[in-house]
Amino acid sequence: MTSAADTAPTAPKAKRDRTHYLYIAVIIAVAAGIAVGLAAPDFAVELKPIGTGFVNLIKMMISPIIFCTIVLGIGSVRKAAKVGAVGGIALGYFMVMSLVALGIGLVVGNILEPGTGLHITDAIKDAGHEQVDSEALPPVEFVLSIIPTTMVSAFTNESVLQTLLIALLAGFALQGMGSAGQPILRGVEHIQRLVFRILAMVMWAAPIGAFGAIAAVTGSAGVDALKSLAVLMLGFYVTCFLFVFIVLGVLLRVIAGLNIITLFKYLGREFLLILSTSSSESALPRLIAKMEHLGVSKPVVGITVPTGYSFNLDGTMIYMTMASLFIADAMGTPMSIGEQIPLLLFLLVASKGAAGVTGAGLATLAGGLQSHKPALVDGVGLIVGIDRFMSEARALTNFAGNAVATVLIGTWTKEIDKERVGQVLAGQIPFDEATLLDEGHGGGDTAEVPEQGSEKELAKA
Repeated sequence: MTSAADTAPTAPKAKRDRTHYLYIAVIIAVAAGIAVGLAAPDFAVELKPIGTGFVNLIKMMISPIIFCTIVLGIGSVRKAAKVGAVGGIALGYFMVMSLVALGIGLVVGNILEPGTGLHITDAIKDAGHEQVDSEALPPVEFVLSIIPTTMVSAFTNESVLQTLLIALLAGFALQGMGSAGQPILRGVEHIQRLVFRILAMVMWAAPIGAFGAIAAVTGSAGVDALKSLAVLMLGFYVTCFLFVFIVLGVLLRVIAGLNIITLFKYLGREFLLILSTSSSESALPRLIAKMEHLGVSKPVVGITVPTGYSFNLDGTMIYMTMASLFIADAMGTPMSIGEQIPLLLFLLVASKGAAGVTGAGLATLAGGLQSHKPALVDGVGLIVGIDRFMSEARALTNFAGNAVATVLIGTWTKEIDKERVGQVLAGQIPFDEATLLDEGHGGGDTAEVPEQGSEKELAKA
């Protein structure tokens, strides 16, 4: 008995040490990518497929992870009203925070006026118009696009919202089946273990993916582009920083009683992954796993995180605000407040229509300007060169906003285990990097899961 007790804690330590070295390797790879991008830009640009391939590996896991998480979360809850309450609170919160982000970007953009004095060339105009070919949809078509052609196509169309719809329907159906649905839930639980195990394996390619992505970005943009547009970049990064640490930080402290720096320390590896890939989607599966591990219930995590990735794009809101003002100033046609507000409200709606589109920030901006203020499209080319660098801040801010939103909504709906949150953030309950799952932990939904657990044991017996 003693030797078994000694062996159990040893295995997790070994796993944590290995992943620790993995993320050190990611940091080294990022530094090497920057060096190669600056020293050999043409060669570095050719490395772009490496970074794209790694992001695609992770993106292929998103649909099955969302499906399993939501089905297990809803299927384990006896009252459908609870799920509806979570969704309603989440959408209301997302809309308010999007407006707050727009407002902050509006204030900072008007103070900085970073585009004043720049000149638009024909090449820049052409580059801007090339971005108008966007996949953003009008509001009605966007709503209809959430319905997949078939149940299976929801997993192949790269649409988070289509997967979310199918998962919600399956979850409610299993909920209504009662004990007859238990075997299916157990099957989904085993599939979830498999999917998270595959994701853990894919993560070992992170250093290679980070090297390719950063090298390509650095090589394509170059130092000159960064110098000429440094004011916009710096202003955008500072605005995102203030939004995250002041607005979100105060909300998290007042409502949940948590320190945002402590939460971000817990999510440090996810932030590093986003920084190295310029994609918040690369950390979506791990955010789901870590929020459940933190102590937020499965229904809250399963609904808030995937929905937030489409509707809670705080960084994108700030980006579109500042970029619009920058372009208007650069073209010598600064907008009055009366012109700014309708444009930004239009972009707020347009950004939802571009949900799930890779690199949606620049494409949505160009498409939105083309529809609402076509004269400004000529200036979009000014920020094409630095868009990938600004996408880092966009992705980090979007991710931070969704992490905080999950904790806040869990607190409002009383679907969070506060004692466990304290233990996890204090490092007393480490996250299992090998499986990305907590065996035997119900994700904070303590009211109903234990009863279902007993049904499972009876079924096994």
